Amino acid sequence: MPKVSSVIVPYATYLRVYEPLAAFPEPERGHWARYARRPDRPSCQDELRRSLADLAPTPPVAVPVHESDDAFVLEADGVVRVCPWRTRLRGWQALGELAEDFPPPVLDALLPPVVRHQAARDYERWLAGHPDARPWIRTATWQVPINWFVLFADEEREYVKGAAGEEPVLRYRTPMVQARRRVARGLRALRDAVDESLLIDGLVDVGRWLEEFHPRSLVELDYGGLVHALPAGTLEGDHSAADVAEGIAALRRGDEEGAGEAYGRLVERWRSVRDLRSAN
Repeated sequence: MPKVSSVIVPYATYLRVYEPLAAFPEPERGHWARYARRPDRPSCQDELRRSLADLAPTPPVAVPVHESDDAFVLEADGVVRVCPWRTRLRGWQALGELAEDFPPPVLDALLPPVVRHQAARDYERWLAGHPDARPWIRTATWQVPINWFVLFADEEREYVKGAAGEEPVLRYRTPMVQARRRVARGLRALRDAVDESLLIDGLVDVGRWLEEFHPRSLVELDYGGLVHALPAGTLEGDHSAADVAEGIAALRRGDEEGAGEAYGRLVERWRSVRDLRSAN
């Protein structure tokens, strides 16, 4: 498995929301305003490094003891926006999903039952005092969920090949109002075409999550470490959001054949990643 900046790269992708400072109440707003001016803000690799370090002790630290006060910062059109890491909250939520990804013997080897049960009890107690808590970042491993692509248009795609020693970057960014509009249009087209599907359920879930944030937020899809699982040519030619948009447009027209062709391109493109995941 390749290494970048002395950190083992997890094949993870991220859906992030960057909210304007006005979305946060004081004193949190003041904290983020000061934080955004810091020249030494940590990077994505720093977040990974800290997370991996917690897994090294015996027994491993499944969830950080304290919540992170770090964030990703983005300035666009003169507006400073932040995406809080909320590493502890995301760790608790990820633990709840592990059982879907690993059989019990593997899961017990990764994180002993006593560690998982204690983390679950801690989360339950914490959630009782924070019932409206939600993360600003969603994570997926070995894939980009199809419903994430619905939020973006091909012209919002940014691909940087990466010079020698630098990571390639593939990401999309869009205003929150556009993301919500595309969710609504996608759901109408899908519901008119099929009675139910996992794609509909996933899109409903993402739509509800987006409603939790300020309307002047920006939404970002970042291929993250998954860029290392895709050959350079495949990565450069990856226009999955365009295929998803074309498929939804075909469904609105009642063109089932066109929708099938767009979906077929999407499946074929991601076949190599699925094969790599099975090999691991």
